[in-house]
Amino acid sequence: MTGRVSAPGDLGRRIARRREDLGLTRDELARRAGIDPGYLAYLEDAVASPNTGTVNRVATALDTKPEDLLGGNADLPPGRGRPGSRPQMEKLDRDECLRLITPGGVGRIAFEEIDGPVIMPVNYALHGSSVIFRTAFGGPLDDALRTGVQGVESKVAFEVDRIDDAGREGWSVLVRGGIHHVSSEEDRAALAALGVRPWAGGERELYVRIAASEVTGRRIRRDP
Repeated sequence: MTGRVSAPGDLGRRIARRREDLGLTRDELARRAGIDPGYLAYLEDAVASPNTGTVNRVATALDTKPEDLLGGNADLPPGRGRPGSRPQMEKLDRDECLRLITPGGVGRIAFEEIDGPVIMPVNYALHGSSVIFRTAFGGPLDDALRTGVQGVESKVAFEVDRIDDAGREGWSVLVRGGIHHVSSEEDRAALAALGVRPWAGGERELYVRIAASEVTGRRIRRDP
């Protein structure tokens, strides 16, 4: 007997996101999974509790695992699966790197503290070729990035990546350059329009800019 799963409220979001990543319409996914398009729309838009057979069929059609759709791997780091049989590594040029990170999201900034190197995740946006994020006055990223020497700037690395566990594919982009606190009210007003909102919440009104002097990236593809 096929039971029903206790599906989280974001099951539909995960289905829709994976479908869009694969470039599939709802009708195309419904045909692949052998379910009615109207029911697929219901799964994506409502808090549904489908049976396990439906979840398995949809996961297979999306080339992923049921637990990925159900959020069972939410607390596990990505990239735990086996690599593809013949993965292809390619270098990305600057334009492609900037295209990939232009939508914004979460990246990791690497910088030096008194006690040693530190890497922290931040919500960011791209402004031209500069990376913009917000932090707290007096916080680690404020204190550590002030050199105290006129005309001398701190150098940092900033990384963004995308890992497709099901496809065994992914890319990473590395930005290196000088980092500056944005102090001009005019500049701060312009950057506020980018809509960078830290997930960490709290008072994070210090805008920080990384001026990209070097942008490199790599992509791993499955052998077709």
